[in-house]
Amino acid sequence: MIECIQGDIARQPDIEAVVNAANAQLRPGGGVAGALHRAAGPELDRACRSLAPIRPGEAVITAAFALPNQYVIHCLGPVYGVDEPAEALLADCYRNALELAEREGLHSIAFPALSAGAFGYPLEEAARVALETVSTTLPRCPHLERVRFVLFDARSAALFRRMLDELQAG
Repeated sequence: MIECIQGDIARQPDIEAVVNAANAQLRPGGGVAGALHRAAGPELDRACRSLAPIRPGEAVITAAFALPNQYVIHCLGPVYGVDEPAEALLADCYRNALELAEREGLHSIAFPALSAGAFGYPLEEAARVALETVSTTLPRCPHLERVRFVLFDARSAALFRRMLDELQAG
């Protein structure tokens, strides 16, 4: 099941792993990374240090510490207009995160709109890549029962829901 909601990625207690829109050094920052690091506590920053740096499209996993989840999967999305091929790298983020969750035997994962904030990826294009990649990757991930997109604002959530409906309608 794929769902799209408006909410706070750091407050998804019914989800096993949340995805961090990370920077290459996996350090606290603004946006999603800042929110998750603040909510998780300083242990998350310490756990990330030995895993950095990561490249666009890569995904790594840590414990979630003070977050209400078991894990954080950190993905480095492409910077739009800089990291190329942007669409393939963005798809790699979602695919690699799902495959990592599957290897860990997880049943649920929540994503933000990777690269659509400070990294400048146009929201509609980012949503299309995200939803298409998740839809085509999920059949190879039998443990995963729920994928949730957690969008910061109502406009983004509505766009993701509309695009998901269109994708599922065929």
